[in-house]
Amino acid sequence: MARVVVDVMPKPEILDPQGQAVAGALPRLGFHGVSEVRQGKHFELEVDDSVDDETLAKIAEGFLANPVIEEWTVRRLS
Repeated sequence: MARVVVDVMPKPEILDPQGQAVAGALPRLGFHGVSEVRQGKHFELEVDDSVDDETLAKIAEGFLANPVIEEWTVRRLS
């Protein structure tokens, strides 16, 4: 078994209202120096050795992310 991490983030040109809300709240909570926040999704998958990188890319693109507005990375941890 291997652990795979898929991180999904909004594309840079896409507005991120959740990230903007966090960035706006930080100074009010006493945290200064943070100029931008982008919020995304983090998935951890346990896969067997038969799952290749091409299949993982298809899972990320076709199910975990919306390729119109999001970009993703796939990393094998073990």
